[in-house]
Amino acid sequence: MASSSTSRRGTEKRKRDRRRSHVYDYIILPGGDRFDIPEGEDKQEWIQFFDESSKAAREVIARYGDGRPADGIYRACILPKSTHRDGSIYSVAGGWHKDYRISNTTETQLDPMILSNPPRCYPDQESCILHTPRPMMQIFSLKLATISAHTSGPALLYGYIATRDTRDELRNYVFNRSRDNPIMLELGSLIEMIGPKPCIGMRGAVLIEYDMKIKIGEEQDDLQLIDGVSDFDELMTPVYKPFLNRIDGAGGAVDITLAMFHEAVEATIQVDTSQVNVGSGFSCLLLNCFVSGQEEEIQLFHGGISQLPGRFVVAVVMGTWMHLKLKFGDERGSRSNEFERCTSFKAKMHGCASQEITLDEGSVMVNVTWSTF
Repeated sequence: MASSSTSRRGTEKRKRDRRRSHVYDYIILPGGDRFDIPEGEDKQEWIQFFDESSKAAREVIARYGDGRPADGIYRACILPKSTHRDGSIYSVAGGWHKDYRISNTTETQLDPMILSNPPRCYPDQESCILHTPRPMMQIFSLKLATISAHTSGPALLYGYIATRDTRDELRNYVFNRSRDNPIMLELGSLIEMIGPKPCIGMRGAVLIEYDMKIKIGEEQDDLQLIDGVSDFDELMTPVYKPFLNRIDGAGGAVDITLAMFHEAVEATIQVDTSQVNVGSGFSCLLLNCFVSGQEEEIQLFHGGISQLPGRFVVAVVMGTWMHLKLKFGDERGSRSNEFERCTSFKAKMHGCASQEITLDEGSVMVNVTWSTF
């Protein structure tokens, strides 16, 4: 018995020694939270990561004593080693750079509507239990928040903003303009989005990558607006309620409003205006969308009917309503010639639905295809 007791005491002592030997394998973050160093990773690199992130936040904006931004606008965290202008984003081979295939700059190969009409559902498509809604990110708006004092008047904006999720980790563009095709914007204007192409999955963290510039004269004189990568974790991103983050840069800032939806499905919206008599004077369209009971609107399109894209993709919480508002007008923007029409669709797992909007000048067909992934 003495030998057995001695053996147990020796085992316990070895366990305590091992725990003591790893006592420094964590970091105490500002605010008192403990961060455990992942096994096999260097503690000093993580210390440097948090130090640089904290320093960047302090340099960007003065804060109140409790850590709130002095202007009330929360800032997106810009990850270290993520800038394009100096190539640092491509200088790291491990970590999130590897996990999200940062060196691969091609566009995602994923398409929407992949499970709109699946070959197998049980018991049927209407009440299918083989497929399920998914956590998704919805970007509500992008806005040109501030511009450097070095520019005046409208800004010629170009570059890109793209998400990278864990589905294929490639760029899913929400804005993409070449230098030869910049968009002219006033301070405070919405930046019209072109995407996402498929919905943005949020079963893990989503990276938002950006490299946007203001065209001034010669290319070497262009002003860097924002540059880097920000991450939005599925555990920390507010659920359902849209929230605003400001991405600060050398030449100004861009505001991004987004939300995470649990149990969401993908809606692919197609608007057919081929039966509208454009010659009657109604040549412009403003298309807005309201989803999942939110008051915040998503501006899908604003421009000439002839430039209307083929489709738009949004995330909608399963079983809730998606409302579309179409405002027609003329090129002069005359309010006397404006009129609105609205239509609504209830989110479901699979299938499609169509509604025809009758106008004096013809008709508009709105088609919505539902899918998960």
